[in-house]
Amino acid sequence: MANLWDAEVNVTVEDATRMIEEQFAELTPVSIEEMGEGFDNKVFLVNDKYVFRFPRREKAVSLLEMELALLPELVEVLPISIPNPLFRGEATDTSLWPFAGYTFLRGRTTHLLNESQRKASAPLLSRFLKELHQFPVERARRLGVPEDELGRLSMAKRIPTLEENVERLIAQGLWSDRTPYINLIRSVQNLGDVIGDTLVHGDLHIRNLLVNDEGIVSGIIDWGDAHIGNRAIDLSVVYSLLTPPGRKEFFNDYGAVDEKTHLLARFKAIYTSTYLLLHAFDQKNEVEMKAATETIRVAFM
Repeated sequence: MANLWDAEVNVTVEDATRMIEEQFAELTPVSIEEMGEGFDNKVFLVNDKYVFRFPRREKAVSLLEMELALLPELVEVLPISIPNPLFRGEATDTSLWPFAGYTFLRGRTTHLLNESQRKASAPLLSRFLKELHQFPVERARRLGVPEDELGRLSMAKRIPTLEENVERLIAQGLWSDRTPYINLIRSVQNLGDVIGDTLVHGDLHIRNLLVNDEGIVSGIIDWGDAHIGNRAIDLSVVYSLLTPPGRKEFFNDYGAVDEKTHLLARFKAIYTSTYLLLHAFDQKNEVEMKAATETIRVAFM
């Protein structure tokens, strides 16, 4: 069975070099290195100054187009650095789809943090999400930001997937105790399909959070899942990154939310982190496996 993260097109270093040099003469000669790949895009560092992203799947194309419209509107108003799109590349026979180049944000994405580092990020994340969630929704729609078309908080859709993924974790020896998962599912199973009317990043997890040398959040990347939805989707980062003392500090600044939102945020954090652990296992990436396992443990706290 194919995985959701499998590529439809694989752009090589040679392919990327040729396309960038053909379309952006000011970057020639191109110095390039592969940085990695997410579920939707393959990523290259160019001239040690720019990050170029090439879609790996057709689904990613519309997400890329939306980023190119939205991010310039957010760069100046958000208190944590985000990528600024500077180059729009056109499709070729090799890439099939458009690609884009952004400012390079320095930092690391795979991180095992101590308690003080986690708590130190709480005020930054609070200000960031407060500002993002106050962005005018109609303005976001005019920029092409879609509604939540994937049912990210549809319990009828997400609970069976989580249950299946938990069994996969246990079968592979990646997790041993079903009990916290069972309790989590019981807490949200009657919440139905949850929608919202807020601009959200849509995919806040350890692979999309950059931290600096001190372990403090310094950048938020990969905005392809931005949409109009429920803020609990973003507030999941409060559970995946922060322990209870940091969560208290976060909500003291962000503002109180109701119990349903807390339940949904925890569910989303654990749902996504479980998926990330399976992905890391499939890719045989032991560092990311350890980070994802730690994220699940923190989210259950």
